[in-house]
Amino acid sequence: MHQTLGFRRRHPRLFTAVAICVAAAALLAAAPVAAQPASTPRGWVIQAGTYDYLVQPDFDAVASLADVVDKSTIGLGTFDQLDGELVLVRGTVYRVGTDGTPRPVDLNRTTPFFQGVRFSPQEWVTLAANTACSDLIPIIDAAAGAEDGIVAVRINGTFSALTTRSVPKQAKPYPPLSDVIAEQVQFPMTDRKATLVGFRQGSNMLGVGQPGLHLHGLTRDAKAGGHVLSCTVGSGARMAIQQVRGVQLHAPSGG
Repeated sequence: MHQTLGFRRRHPRLFTAVAICVAAAALLAAAPVAAQPASTPRGWVIQAGTYDYLVQPDFDAVASLADVVDKSTIGLGTFDQLDGELVLVRGTVYRVGTDGTPRPVDLNRTTPFFQGVRFSPQEWVTLAANTACSDLIPIIDAAAGAEDGIVAVRINGTFSALTTRSVPKQAKPYPPLSDVIAEQVQFPMTDRKATLVGFRQGSNMLGVGQPGLHLHGLTRDAKAGGHVLSCTVGSGARMAIQQVRGVQLHAPSGG
């Protein structure tokens, strides 16, 4: 089922979300159904599933990557049955399993949750050394000029500390997402050049994406990556942001 969530202009260059129902189930039930377009509109996030869908918990795939990646250049997500972390960097989709090694994947693979965008930065921020991932939300909000909506984020640079993770593949009956996260395998790194990509979800988008700032990462040599748990910026890191115009949502059958 394909749905669209439109946003409206509130900033000379950027966009913020209209008031929508924050409960994903109600949002999906109320949204109109439309035929899948040939391509995602420029400036829109294309998304499979929702964060609330994972929390149910339901880790069954809702779309193939071929259906949702489209022309996205950055993005994140996971695979059917939570089989590893998905990182989309420079238009290439990688899977990071519990061995911590990123591997390019075939777009015939399926996903219960994916967010991607054809990244076109609107603002750039040079991050001060020792800035932590936990410090980024107010910096993003200040650069975007808004605290609502969804902001796409890409950070390039050296990280004095970077910890990523992956989780093991799950089987039915699916355990709660919190139990799966308790089984995560962590990959601590120091002094690594990397690209972090993801999305800052405003409070009016709760349930659509993971609350707050959700980042996945890939080292410059593509030998490590995964879901970002924490980071500390080294020298010369630069963050680019794009506040998106809307979400093209591929929802689970039946909403």
